[in-house]
Amino acid sequence: MEKFGNFTGVAAPMPIINIDTDMIIPKQYLKTIKRTGLGTALFSEMRYHEDGSENPDFVLNKTAYREANILVAGDNFGCGSSREHAPWALKDFGVRCVISTSFADIFYNNCFKNAILPIVVTPEQLEALLDDAERGSNATLSIDLEAQTISGPDGGTITFDIDPARKNALLEGLDDIGLTLAKAKSIDGFEAGMSNERPWI
Repeated sequence: MEKFGNFTGVAAPMPIINIDTDMIIPKQYLKTIKRTGLGTALFSEMRYHEDGSENPDFVLNKTAYREANILVAGDNFGCGSSREHAPWALKDFGVRCVISTSFADIFYNNCFKNAILPIVVTPEQLEALLDDAERGSNATLSIDLEAQTISGPDGGTITFDIDPARKNALLEGLDDIGLTLAKAKSIDGFEAGMSNERPWI
C-alpha cells in the first residue's frame, strides 16, 4: 500500500447526511474484484442522468471539483452494506481524504486498508470546512497526518484525533498483510522456539 504523505488538495462539499455505500458505488458495479476502474462509477446515480449524460448540478461534475481529492461530507458517511468497493471507487477517482462528523464502522476500517484517511471532526468544525469547500477553485485544504491538522485557505487550523496504530500504518503504507510482514522476524523466532520446545506440533 502506498504511503500517505501530507498534501494540499481541492475539497468538494457534500453536506448530505447518511451517504451510504450504495450511493458511493451502486450494486451493479460490484461484480469486479479489481480495485481500479471504479472511479467513473463513483456516485453514479447522482452524477449521471438515466441517459448517461452528466448531471451538471452534481458537485463532482462542476469544473472546480472535477479533480477533488478531499470530500467534506455530512454525518454518518459510508453507512449501509459493507462493500469494500466503496473506498476502491473513492480511491480510483482520486479521493485521499474524507472528512465528516461520523463514519460507519466498516467503511471507516476499510478506508485505512486502502490508503484513504477518514477524519472525524465536530459539527462546528465541519461547518467551517464546508464553508471553505464552497469556494470552488479556491477550496483547498492542507492535510498533515503527522501533525494531525487540517489547514484552510485562510490559514485557520483544525486538529483531529486518530488512533496511533492506524496513523502509523498510513504513514508507513502498511495494510493488514504489510503489518504482519513487518513482524516477520518475531514470527519466525516464535515458530523456531515452538519447534524446539514442542517438536511434536
